[in-house]
Amino acid sequence: MKIKVLPDKCPLCRGRKKAGRTTFTVDLGFGVVVVRDVPATVCSQCGADWIEDRTAAKLERIVNNSRKRHNMIEVTSLAV
Repeated sequence: MKIKVLPDKCPLCRGRKKAGRTTFTVDLGFGVVVVRDVPATVCSQCGADWIEDRTAAKLERIVNNSRKRHNMIEVTSLAV
């Protein structure tokens, strides 16, 4: 039996997905990058989150810049 998941329903718990914010964290081995206030779609029930491709590209640039600088800890925000 195949369950149809609606676009506004979480595929994990069937909770309601809504616009929100999340925190994105990457462990680089030599350090950690934390980006707060990342725009995302967030499940109101289980907290799962999804980031759009354009936002993911910004996060990738932040992580790559931190990797080049070899920062041990970097905390930043994408809040507008």
